[in-house]
Amino acid sequence: MLISQYAKFVKPAFDDFVLPSKKYADVIIPRGGDNHVAIDLIVQHLRTKLGQHDLCKIYPNVYVIQSTFQIRGMHTLIRDREISKHDFVFYSDRLIRLVVEHGLGHLPFTEKQIVTPTGSLYTGVDFCKKLCGVSIVRSGESMENALRACCKGIKIGKILIHRDGDNGKQLIYEKLPKDILERHVLLLDPVLATGNSANQAIELLIQKGVPESHIIFLNLISAPEGIHCVSKRFPSLKIVTSEIDVALNEEFRVIPGMGEFGDRYFGTDD
Repeated sequence: MLISQYAKFVKPAFDDFVLPSKKYADVIIPRGGDNHVAIDLIVQHLRTKLGQHDLCKIYPNVYVIQSTFQIRGMHTLIRDREISKHDFVFYSDRLIRLVVEHGLGHLPFTEKQIVTPTGSLYTGVDFCKKLCGVSIVRSGESMENALRACCKGIKIGKILIHRDGDNGKQLIYEKLPKDILERHVLLLDPVLATGNSANQAIELLIQKGVPESHIIFLNLISAPEGIHCVSKRFPSLKIVTSEIDVALNEEFRVIPGMGEFGDRYFGTDD
């Protein structure tokens, strides 16, 4: 009786209504609840998503590198107003390197097969060849060494924008690679505050022929106001940061922030 009912009703209903829906599924877990490895992967993915900053849920092209005790510790050090210049530079450089490496991970790649010293085939990936950096003078220049350490011989352009309060829209100087429109661009500025200077720099890159989707903006800390300002205007651009701070104060400084980064890094804050 049970076998007859299964064959007459349950199996045909499954074939007609359930089975065709497989092509719409994002994930299919073979063996259901017995597949502990697959379930664990999904749980970890959900925990990662739930741990994301709210702005990353609003803007899918905003990426905050995964926080660890090491990263939190380095932020604690560089935000401390009592830290020495030497230590500030040392730990800032470590954080910048992490941000640059994370940003490079968002570049396109091609599959490449090589032969290892054991004579075995290894299928890996080939790095993006057409790449350059552009630093927003002068704080952005603090990120150039980390980029050069990661990308041998990389070309780096410069953009100088006058900043005055929350305006900062006056372009003073620009020197960019002549073939920049053919390259992916890593835009460098350690602090994203209001976003006005960043927007000016991004607009210049687009005017030079760089597709918006080929620009990755790298910074150490970001204010929510700056992320809103940049991401709403340039939704295809990627932002990679190590922390999103609370807000801007009435003087348009990032809070809790870390002060004038360029002055502290280059030793001109005395």
